[in-house]
Amino acid sequence: MYKNKITQALLLGAGMAVTATSFTAVADVPADVKLAPQQELVRGNGTEVASLDPHKVEGVPESHVLRDLMEGLVIQDALGNTIPGTAESWSTEDNQTFTFKIRKDAKWSNGDPVTAQDFEYSFKRAADPATASPYAWYIEYTKMKNAKDVTSGKKPSSELGVKAIDDHTLVLETDVPLPYFVKMMAHTTMYPVHKATLDKFGDSWTKPGNFVGNGAFVMSDWVVNEKIVLERNENYWDNADTVIDKVTFLPIENQNAEMNRFLSGEIDITYEVPNEQYRRLAKQYPDNIVVSPNLCTYYYGFNTQRAPFDDVRVRKALSYTIDRDIVANAILGQGQKPAYALTHSGITGFNPEKPEYATMTQKERIAKAKELLAEAGFGADNPLDFTLLYNTSENHKKIAVAAQSMWKKSLGNFVSVNLENQEWKTYLDSSKQGDFDVRRAGWCADYNEASTFLAIAMTGNGSNDQKYSSAVFDKAMNDAVKVAKTEEERNKFYAIAEAQLAQDMPIAPIYQYVQPRLVSTAVGGYPDQNPQDNIYSKDMYIIAE
Repeated sequence: MYKNKITQALLLGAGMAVTATSFTAVADVPADVKLAPQQELVRGNGTEVASLDPHKVEGVPESHVLRDLMEGLVIQDALGNTIPGTAESWSTEDNQTFTFKIRKDAKWSNGDPVTAQDFEYSFKRAADPATASPYAWYIEYTKMKNAKDVTSGKKPSSELGVKAIDDHTLVLETDVPLPYFVKMMAHTTMYPVHKATLDKFGDSWTKPGNFVGNGAFVMSDWVVNEKIVLERNENYWDNADTVIDKVTFLPIENQNAEMNRFLSGEIDITYEVPNEQYRRLAKQYPDNIVVSPNLCTYYYGFNTQRAPFDDVRVRKALSYTIDRDIVANAILGQGQKPAYALTHSGITGFNPEKPEYATMTQKERIAKAKELLAEAGFGADNPLDFTLLYNTSENHKKIAVAAQSMWKKSLGNFVSVNLENQEWKTYLDSSKQGDFDVRRAGWCADYNEASTFLAIAMTGNGSNDQKYSSAVFDKAMNDAVKVAKTEEERNKFYAIAEAQLAQDMPIAPIYQYVQPRLVSTAVGGYPDQNPQDNIYSKDMYIIAE
């Protein structure tokens, strides 16, 4: 629901002289709906979060919690449109200089005013190499002035293109015009942090009792591996339109256990659904199964710096052997689509051409895979022995077991495959350190534009754990920003980049996500059409039974 209706085009920053007026999404409770006297929401969250410092996280579970605890300049509505958050408006004449107006009633959870200076400090902190943010590269890809030199340590963070003109006026400058810049401001990396709290508590600032945020909720309890509890932030600028009083996030890695707790009434919204239970649940609980679009791609990444995965023939052989149709339609079967590109086909304005191997039959792919392995020196007398790493999850395990079976069945004694699972924090560390052969991974759009996927394969990108490097790929991505003047021209460069990925195969795209969940019929306002799965508890409510 919008307080003030204005056209979507004005919000998205699609053209010149863009201005957004003040309006916001709120919990839209129909007049005939009776609210439950107890407005408490329990959400499954997949795993224990690695951190709740917005400048030190990179995962989906962390983002779910942070959207409730903090708020950026902009947020999203239930359909994924970019709308005002802590900034009540913004304007630009050239898509290169952006002026944001901070709400005068925006406050931190301790009552301090949220100012433009808070955002200036926070953006510089996220970009500063001393912070060691795993998402510092994201600042660089906003094309904020001097961002690349700041994140690489060549220039001090004071040189970043962000400046607080006064308490309520923030000016951001980019090195090149970037029409989707405002969309990028909704990401968790662009959330502000409260400097005085960080100065006082250091790394302990995220603990209950210390935490100060500017979102609709504030942390009241955090028991590691058990729960994170949030309560209403009475100082939030839009607290009057928030209905939920309490949100509890549960880090449940076993999807069957989460499902059972939902069915017993302990959970209102699950993190996901057990793959093998989906059809039964859809039949027995049709009112509770909700399948939303989700701009994410599931893939296996190859360690290109470790032999024999530095050989493209080995990477292609393993990729070709994975039967994506079986994974998407038989193992999952919830609406997922086979993937042959890194970029999700649901990204607005770009749909890459299928690579050659995508047009082959599975039998033809397997034959080619055997040929490639033989060329690389592998066979019955010298099998390819490797380990597939995945983070602890029954759903990831099922796909890993299926991939292992496909490799063994199709390639026989040419390969020997081991499976290894690690809990989330350890898995992230192993990925960053390059301590893997092949790893399960997924990438979800940080904003609705093709570069949100393709950027992670650029040389030196902080999320390029495959350590892939291609001059052709990098040039195409740089030209998309520096040379292209229109969306059509950008897409031509993106197509070159995708074609190079298919040729070099640093990753094996497997399927495009949808997001199936079990959602209680008592939950109102669930954003089942948000393509980035951005859920804000402040926009939901509990209906009286």
